Amino acid sequence: MLNSFQHLQNTMNRINQKLKEDKKLLSIYFTAGYPDLNDTVQVIQDLEKSGVDMVEIGLPFSDPLADGPTIQESSTTALHNGMHTELLFEQLKDIRKTVQIPLIVMGYFNPMLQYGVEAFCKKCHEIGVDGIIMPDLPLDVYQNEYQAIYKKYGLVNVFLITPQTSDARIREIDEASDGFIYMVSSASTTGAKAGFGDTQEAYFNRISEMNLKNPQVVGFGISNAETFAHATQNAKGAIIGSAFIKHLTSHGVGKIDEFVSSIR
Repeated sequence: MLNSFQHLQNTMNRINQKLKEDKKLLSIYFTAGYPDLNDTVQVIQDLEKSGVDMVEIGLPFSDPLADGPTIQESSTTALHNGMHTELLFEQLKDIRKTVQIPLIVMGYFNPMLQYGVEAFCKKCHEIGVDGIIMPDLPLDVYQNEYQAIYKKYGLVNVFLITPQTSDARIREIDEASDGFIYMVSSASTTGAKAGFGDTQEAYFNRISEMNLKNPQVVGFGISNAETFAHATQNAKGAIIGSAFIKHLTSHGVGKIDEFVSSIR
């Protein structure tokens, strides 16, 4: 009889299943515990009901280097609300009773390390989290120290690339990946931009022409239907974070469907 870990090897991760669908994927990022501490589950449920394909659950951190002011402020609020790693896991313990779409925890490595990397991955597996994004976990450290743990618990590790990432480095990341590559649209922090210029266009085309084995999902600067359509011309999908956080700030959790329907 297969044990649970052998079974894991024989079942396709929800992220990989979603990537096979013949559509452009919309992924939404939000900060756990924002706007209010106990909003986390409702936000995820409402996003799925509104037709979102994947959800990135932000684990707030006191020093979020890659995040722009909107997400930084939501993280600060969530921390003041009382959000922390153990509480997030507690909130999500029954999430798979109501939600089927892929769920990804996005955060920074320090809280994961404080919790214990294997304990963190084991808890993600038990809850039904499909992937992890840790922008400050270096590729070589992941491969040498943690890759086996991620695989043991069936978790997809998502790496980021930027316009400044060399072709050689992108190839290394592509080889180490088994889900999608998070394609940062510009060398800046998160947040809505007016649109994509010639630099981003050249970058999008460069990545497309590399014919990577892993699909790409574009993030940073996606805020409306126009930027979503542009970002997904060559990519599999796009991620919206800051614009959605602003919507939550203005409207609370009651009008999530309005935001999603405005994108596509």
